[in-house]
Amino acid sequence: MAEPYDLAVIGGGPGGYVAAIRAAQLGLRTACVERRATLGGTCLNIGCIPSKALLQSSEKFAEAKRGLAEHGVTLGEVGLDLARLMKRKDDVVGTLTRGVEFLFRKNKVDWLKGEARIAAPGRIVVTGADGAAQEVAARAIAIATGSESTPLPGLDIDERRIVSSTGALAFDHVPERLAVIGGGYIGLELGSVWARLGARVTIVEFLDRILPNMDGELGPALQRILARQGIAFRLATKVAGGRAANDAVTLALEAVNGGERSELMAEAVLVAIGRRPLTQGLGLDAVGVALDRAGRIVIDDGFATNVPGIYAIGDVVRGAMLAHKAMDEGVALAEILAGQKSVVEYDAIPAVVYTWPEVAAVGKTEAELQAAGIDYKTGKFPFTATPRARTNGETDGFVKILASRADDRILGVHIIGPDAGTMIAEAALAMEFGASAEDIARTSHAHPTLSEAMKEAALAVDGRAIHM
Repeated sequence: MAEPYDLAVIGGGPGGYVAAIRAAQLGLRTACVERRATLGGTCLNIGCIPSKALLQSSEKFAEAKRGLAEHGVTLGEVGLDLARLMKRKDDVVGTLTRGVEFLFRKNKVDWLKGEARIAAPGRIVVTGADGAAQEVAARAIAIATGSESTPLPGLDIDERRIVSSTGALAFDHVPERLAVIGGGYIGLELGSVWARLGARVTIVEFLDRILPNMDGELGPALQRILARQGIAFRLATKVAGGRAANDAVTLALEAVNGGERSELMAEAVLVAIGRRPLTQGLGLDAVGVALDRAGRIVIDDGFATNVPGIYAIGDVVRGAMLAHKAMDEGVALAEILAGQKSVVEYDAIPAVVYTWPEVAAVGKTEAELQAAGIDYKTGKFPFTATPRARTNGETDGFVKILASRADDRILGVHIIGPDAGTMIAEAALAMEFGASAEDIARTSHAHPTLSEAMKEAALAVDGRAIHM
């Protein structure tokens, strides 16, 4: 074998490619094993990026059809060229995946193409598409293989009638009726795309509200807005089974609390009930890497597994399955391996739902603070009272700030509204530096901007909002 690498990363997604690039920047001889023909993992190829491209295109289509008249812009009949819309999505993906490949060349990261299996601590076998295998030595191995869609028993995904998020990114026509199983961010985002383009969309959620992992006010608020956009909801409802025919899929539904069954017919069904760690075929059992009950790799605070020299980051370990969380972990791991001190502040990692309006959050929810017995105070400000939101014609939603009653430190920020995903960065930065609500309230925010709602919510923590 050739001279050992300092680090071999398994997986070229956001966590893996960022870990590899940062390690190379720090002078470590680095390789990244990726089985796909392109780098970027699920996020760039069949996840975050293509879905956001479709969201952006569908928002423009919906605005052209229904949102411009109040601005004095009149159009004739608005048409949809779905093939061109899909090509744009593919072009965006291609540009960004090629960009990661360029960054590998720039930073001298070796891309080893093929499937990886850990043969022993410090040794990886890489099998290419042609079946040829090579053994690679590495002083450290980082597992960053990401996640896959969680299947629903009784519904076999064929990516044609019954699809995962992958299939929902590639329909060749707009389904007349689309059933979405799961009221989390994937289901809501892709449901929004196809609803805007003309599908009749129904969201089926097992729990009694959508976005169940976010603050209790956000899900109901978003549901009311999406209902106005034409999306139907069946909450507290489970899918007991389904059958596919040539022209439709029929779902058998049951109320979670009991009751008669009902049926829901759709041309296509999207299964979006969550994601699970992707660790099959890595040889973890053979080398003794420990997993928890959820199938996640067990790590310590330095991302080390129980097997010396083997590390793990991203969706295969505990915590939120978010691309930026994996990226932060990739940087931290590389820096630790290079002898530096590096940590990830998990309470300051934001989450965003890219519907319109967007939903974004960072830190603790009210329910979490109540369960922990933490005394807090709340400041809330609506976008209806924000001048820029009013001029933009985008007044749905609010900013809510939760701060410690003892010392005013910000504990959580929750936003539903226009560009919430961009606005949440200010809150994440504030929490990273331990800021108080008073710190945001005393910070000058340009007028007129949407971010003034953040300042006003911070003022409202102490009951002194100016414009409400």
